[in-house]
Amino acid sequence: MLFKMIKKYILKKNIIALIGTFVVLISNLHAQNSDHVYFTNGFKIGELSHSSAVVWTRLCKSEKPVPIKHQQKGAPFRSPIDFDNNMPVNEMDGAVEGSFGQISIEVRSKDTVINTPWEYVSEYKDFTLKHRITGLKSNTEHTVTVKGRKSTEAPITEIQGRFTTAPLANEPIPVLFTSSTCQYFWSYDDPERGFKIYDNMLKLNPLFHCQTGDYVYYDKAGPMAYNMELARHKWHAINSWPSLNNFYNNTPLYLQKDDHDVLKDDAMPNSTPFGELSFEDGLLIWNEQAPIMDKSYRTFRWGKDLQIWMVEGRDYRSDNKAPDGEDKSIWGKEQIEWFKQTVEASDATFKILSSPTPVVGPDRAKGKIDNHSNDSFKTEGDWLRKYLSDQKMFVINGDRHWQYVSVDPDTGLMEFSQGPSSDSHAQGWDANDIRPEHKFLRVKGGFLAVKVHREGNTPVIEFIHYDVDGNIVNKETISR
Repeated sequence: MLFKMIKKYILKKNIIALIGTFVVLISNLHAQNSDHVYFTNGFKIGELSHSSAVVWTRLCKSEKPVPIKHQQKGAPFRSPIDFDNNMPVNEMDGAVEGSFGQISIEVRSKDTVINTPWEYVSEYKDFTLKHRITGLKSNTEHTVTVKGRKSTEAPITEIQGRFTTAPLANEPIPVLFTSSTCQYFWSYDDPERGFKIYDNMLKLNPLFHCQTGDYVYYDKAGPMAYNMELARHKWHAINSWPSLNNFYNNTPLYLQKDDHDVLKDDAMPNSTPFGELSFEDGLLIWNEQAPIMDKSYRTFRWGKDLQIWMVEGRDYRSDNKAPDGEDKSIWGKEQIEWFKQTVEASDATFKILSSPTPVVGPDRAKGKIDNHSNDSFKTEGDWLRKYLSDQKMFVINGDRHWQYVSVDPDTGLMEFSQGPSSDSHAQGWDANDIRPEHKFLRVKGGFLAVKVHREGNTPVIEFIHYDVDGNIVNKETISR
């Protein structure tokens, strides 16, 4: 009797779940057959300066993504159980199909209105659009309205956000920005919102956000991105989380790529393909999905007291397995020369290198050969640590799945690792293995906030580590 009752209960639960999925699919089908378009992947404000910004968005067929059906494995990397990599992509958890149509952007401040002409999107670019907005006023709050329609006669869909342009280089304006790394779709920690860090970062009202790479993971299950269609799906799914939508609609983004965003672990230009996906395919998709229009290494100024350099760590690197020496490089000669020239020309009070990979570390020794803290790139790493220290710079780094503050024993260079975007993604270091370099160590997820301000006439910078729930777990304060 008890067995029959349990069986009946399980059957009823499965039927309810099946009905729920069926209703969502019917709703999505109706949306696809209607005249409406949607911004299910939100929009991003990229490469913000004192006078311009790049707006990225994508037209979608359905208002919501395909619901999550698979259960997760245990940590770390909570990959889906029994995921069929060969199922139709438009049926995968988090899938968001694109839609043909037109997009127009309005940017408005208290005394300026800029409207872009309606532009068609193309399936060849995954229905995405990027537009550089120029002629903005410095240190001014703007609202953004992104409009979409399927045709000139069709109804218009709108989404809105906001941003504040950077101040001029001679203005000592207070700044607060956030930084994060390493977010695997299936390591989400809020089944409704996605990742808790985004809602908690938004509460701080940052002026901008630095994402230091591994925004997606092509080489982790759910699906494995063995071709371009599956790789694009990874971007659709992660961008459909409500917490990311809310955050990036209201927080300008400076995005960097790392290995998992372009191909697979430790990717480099001579890497073998990942299934059918080549390194060149990965570059094409990244440039299509990222809110950036120029070179991937660049610098931006935020008032008198802050300048940040964002470097490229994949496109120009030597073979990771080649012997170390003067000619072995992660950055390449052209980028190194650009870096030195722009750093030495800067009069910013605080200078920060935002690096997709560690410079100081320490990194785990076993099998790691692709960053400046590894012996495989020791020659360039030794030069870089000394150069950054001589220039009185700081390093924010991605890629490591634990939080830390470390100080290089030879040069005194300080490095701040944000940690992964959720606790279930944290791994790779023993929390009890506290080295002499460590000022702070925590093998958990979270994010970093950086605050620059003045106390009287004294410039001050604070590096503040937060956990995923928005609680402060460490703070370093430095005066100049």
